[in-house]
Amino acid sequence: MPNLLAHAALAAALALPTAALAQSRALPAPITDADYALVAEAEAKLGQLLFWDPILSGNRNIACVTCHHPRFGTSDGVSLGLGEGGTGLGPDRKPMAKNLPEQRIPRNAPALFNLGAREFTTLFHDGRIQADPTRASGFRTPLEDEMVQGFASILSAQTMFPVLSNDEMAGHYEENEVSTAVREGLITGPKGAWNLLALRVAAIPAYAEMFAAAYPEIAAGRPIGFTDISNAIAAFIEVEWRSDTAPFDAWLRGTGTLKPQEQLGLALFYGSAGCSACHSGKFQTDQSFHAMGEPQLGPGKAERFESHSRDVGRMRVTNNPADAYAFRTPSLRNVTATAPYGHAGAHKTLESFLAYHADPKTGLASYEDDTVLPAFQPNKPDWLIMDTPDERDAIAAAVTTQPVLLQAEQIAALVAFLKTLEDPVALKGRFGVPDAVPSGLPLDR
Repeated sequence: MPNLLAHAALAAALALPTAALAQSRALPAPITDADYALVAEAEAKLGQLLFWDPILSGNRNIACVTCHHPRFGTSDGVSLGLGEGGTGLGPDRKPMAKNLPEQRIPRNAPALFNLGAREFTTLFHDGRIQADPTRASGFRTPLEDEMVQGFASILSAQTMFPVLSNDEMAGHYEENEVSTAVREGLITGPKGAWNLLALRVAAIPAYAEMFAAAYPEIAAGRPIGFTDISNAIAAFIEVEWRSDTAPFDAWLRGTGTLKPQEQLGLALFYGSAGCSACHSGKFQTDQSFHAMGEPQLGPGKAERFESHSRDVGRMRVTNNPADAYAFRTPSLRNVTATAPYGHAGAHKTLESFLAYHADPKTGLASYEDDTVLPAFQPNKPDWLIMDTPDERDAIAAAVTTQPVLLQAEQIAALVAFLKTLEDPVALKGRFGVPDAVPSGLPLDR
């Protein structure tokens, strides 16, 4: 990224008329309805209940919303979450007295805004699920192609992973029929984990009725399948957290204004600070992967039997050393509500993240604990990688961007601009919190 403008030049950029800024090639076009698929209301309402219902977890104690809660900007408010074996929400979540978690969730819970938009064809921090029209399933995933038939979208296909994760929703080995099936490698088929979950849902009359109303094939007699569950959840996410009515959207459409500090931040973001080199497009992401020297904490993506806690990011998917420590560029919609930041949640605030991100190698060398981590004694020390000089050097060596010098007032201006991406409609959600779920299980309010 190029060096920042001097203060005089920044003042000149601030003086640019709105029309001139709007003509910049770096600025995205306004979001339109064409950027999203149509969603049936009956399907989305069904998905709302399933998203909030703990019935989809092996031990019936965790719902999708537990780690993607509207209170925390559809994330969970912590650096690395506690899934199975935890109780409570966000920073207040803690290990249960019994049935302790085995480890922290390896990566920070990503936000869900705009994941139903057509341009999102790659999901997860490492991109391990991607749309691929050359495959019969339409997706490229770690699972065999024949296992992922019937998912209506990549967002729907994404939901198949958390319910199979021992640490996230399935539960630990042999605690319940779902975790046992996962342990035995039974995913699809009559005794597979997905079918066990589908049978649970289908046995509840209210759900059976709603599925029949949403899907004509089920009304005609086809059994409810896990793909129907995941399709409904995806439909809900598409509607609930569509985000295109922020102040920046109004400004792009010519129906709103930005304050002077917000315009200064915009000029930096799309100009000399170089943020838009990666955070480009309508949703402020190039949908690609970059090694930005982020601190690694927690268990990483190593196998349980491995002694290290390394997380090589995109390389874990591609096996290409050039992708080492590269992670997907996140969208910045409502980013001010989704702290902590980074793939491992190493930064509590946007200000600290921006200062680090501008000069990752220097930031990594001087990094001190800036995390939000629930108290927990993991099997692998949280700081194993950061306490190993060779590991820190490897993370730093992967960084290829040039450092940028950001002054405090420039960081403040960037944060002011990022606040213009806050969408009150999306942050509140369109359906909101249900009064109850058909299973009768308690809600994580």
